[in-house]
Amino acid sequence: MNGAASALSLADLSKEFGGLRAVDGVSLEVTPGERRAIIGPNGAGKTTLFSLISGETRPTGGRISLFGRDVTRFSPHRRAGLGLARTYQITNLFPGLTALENCLLAVQALTGAKFHLHRALGRYPLFFERARAVLKAVGLGDQADEVVRNLSHGEQRQLEIALALAGAPRLLLLDEPTAGLSPAESHAMTALLKTLDPTITLLVIEHDMDVAFALTDRITVLHYGKVVADGLGREVKANSLVQEIYLGTS
Repeated sequence: MNGAASALSLADLSKEFGGLRAVDGVSLEVTPGERRAIIGPNGAGKTTLFSLISGETRPTGGRISLFGRDVTRFSPHRRAGLGLARTYQITNLFPGLTALENCLLAVQALTGAKFHLHRALGRYPLFFERARAVLKAVGLGDQADEVVRNLSHGEQRQLEIALALAGAPRLLLLDEPTAGLSPAESHAMTALLKTLDPTITLLVIEHDMDVAFALTDRITVLHYGKVVADGLGREVKANSLVQEIYLGTS
């Protein structure tokens, strides 16, 4: 596969913390518009891999390319400017601000414009238009003026998706989007994610196997930092090694 045709290309990517190799020679190609899940037991290196892709952690070795461009040494902000967005396992919001205000900050962050102290927020109509659009896209259009701390946990997770969408990403990394959700909320989140723009490339870390298989076409399995299986969902589900290390069967 040509790296220039890939939304994301990882070549022999590694990260060591002292004597621990958290990510061990991972090579991966993700095509534009692909939906892929990264699964594996706790400690497999999934979140560290996301931190390497987003630029929050520097790799010990290997190469990262976004849309054909080598970004291995790029800052998180430069990668975001190329169309990369990420959510986290733990909600990362401003609880004292409204849902709309959180979205406005996210929209502004990736533009050249800056808010001015003596200029009313209403003077930024394009920011408001975009912020309201992403809130509507995640089902929070009616809660735009609600203070975040008053939203349910499920709604806060939806808001995090809205913040990630605010910059119109081309590649979206979702780290445990259903973490801490009730079964009903998890089902609603899965349905929401399936409605995302199909041109957005989606890479999802997910512990819930049902969610992973419902959301994505391809599955990559990590174990002790290494890729041990990669393929279509049905192929990975039938893999005896995956069943042994991930599903706990022999």
